[in-house]
Amino acid sequence: MDNFWQQLSSMNDAVNTFVWVTIGLVLLLGTGVLMTILTKFFQVTHIAHWMKNTIGSIFHKKVLGHTQEKASISQFQALCTALAATVGVGNIAGTATAIVSGGPGAIFWMWVAAFFGMMTNYAENVLGIYYRRKDAHGEWAGGAMYYLRDGLGAKKGCRGIGKFLGALFSVFCVLASFGIGNLSQVNTIVTNVTSVFRVDALSNITLYTDAATGVSVNLYMLVVGLVIMAIAALVIIGGIKRIAAVTEKIVPFMVVLYILGAVAIVVIHFTNILPALGSIFRFAFGMKAVAGGAAGIMVKEVITWGFKRGVFSNEAGLGSSVMVHSASNVKEPVRQGMWGIFEVFADTIVICTLTALVVLTSGLVDLDTGYMISTSNKVVLVSEAFSNVFGFTGAAFVAIAVFLFAFSTVLGWSYYGSRAWQYLFGERSAMIYKVVFVAAIVLGALLTTSLAWDISDTFNGLMMIPNLIGVLALSQTVMKITRNYVARKIKNQKGVELMLSFDEEIQKEQLEKMRQDGEL
Repeated sequence: MDNFWQQLSSMNDAVNTFVWVTIGLVLLLGTGVLMTILTKFFQVTHIAHWMKNTIGSIFHKKVLGHTQEKASISQFQALCTALAATVGVGNIAGTATAIVSGGPGAIFWMWVAAFFGMMTNYAENVLGIYYRRKDAHGEWAGGAMYYLRDGLGAKKGCRGIGKFLGALFSVFCVLASFGIGNLSQVNTIVTNVTSVFRVDALSNITLYTDAATGVSVNLYMLVVGLVIMAIAALVIIGGIKRIAAVTEKIVPFMVVLYILGAVAIVVIHFTNILPALGSIFRFAFGMKAVAGGAAGIMVKEVITWGFKRGVFSNEAGLGSSVMVHSASNVKEPVRQGMWGIFEVFADTIVICTLTALVVLTSGLVDLDTGYMISTSNKVVLVSEAFSNVFGFTGAAFVAIAVFLFAFSTVLGWSYYGSRAWQYLFGERSAMIYKVVFVAAIVLGALLTTSLAWDISDTFNGLMMIPNLIGVLALSQTVMKITRNYVARKIKNQKGVELMLSFDEEIQKEQLEKMRQDGEL
């Protein structure tokens, strides 16, 4: 059995290297750069506009208020559900892992990935709204599989490749939903809860011990897993409306709570802020970086870890969050695209940067050499930084934050996987996926290997490839929609015909709704 896991790990490493190092980073960065150029650096030149129309409009009734349409959820609910899937363990464990494996310089490349990822996510959401359609239940259905099939597939000679890539993306999305969206998240929750909030009566009852790792699984882990499964089932079975209703309450609370805690740690160690920032830039461009006690990590590895953990954190380029953004009640593709920009900004530029500063200013890393002083890794590294200041309260705070972050990620990814499953097997089979997804939560609680995380990385990369091919192929469409919006909304040009949907019937329907709502 041990030999099987070793072979599986070796195969995954080979695929992971090909996906991320050989083609993935070039494709990811290239798409972000292209969309930035085609939209004339929209994330910079129109920063005031997209800030005003995202976080600046958060209390506007059309944004915050619940829609009565069965076909959609509010823009704020769409953002919260998307952030629920992206603001997760990647912001804590992912950032810490980037520092441990790639050195402080990896954070710089997370920023680079986020800067260009803003426009990749923007493009994905614009295409998601433009190519969405309504399913048999009257709900909006959108995502990379639809703009691959109906967008790329509409180009001359590309009908077959569009359908194939749409199906391929959906298969990888379903698999990724069980990896990064379920098993890995649940395992992290269980590990943290059982280690911080100990219950010896349950922890002392060992269920089995993994011969390869020597790690034991106890009854406490199983009980926590069953509780998570029961709570998740109540939400997930209810569909997007119930998921959105829960995430709009959890996400703002958990984000604000974590930011306050992280800011407190950084302020306490304020004398280390400039040295920490200096180490990020120095090790990003130096010929060698030192991390985890292993000298000689080359710049390519620093960049790779930065980009992998950047995408792991904000999901820009995966095409995953498009599915929930497409369910929004918004009519203008660019308006939801701007929420995509804000999503990446909040997730990586704000939250991941704070996590990095928590680790780097807390004395856990030698800022002169990049050498890891602490022997902790992943979530435990951040927990150590908090507990050094606040003791048990700090460790408990991180455990609670991880629980909220990871659980909300499970909810968000359950919707992504469900949509991909329905695309492949039809809407009537959706309940099969939901039941299997919920049941798999218990398996995640009993994992003893990090292989689930490694495989999750691979499926993330595999999802990314067909999605980015679609974004690149339809980049001119994104550019035209953006120019159309800028001409009407920013330059106030008259007589410009709106671009709302590729489908003439949906275009007419949305125009009529805009007239009724006084938006024209």
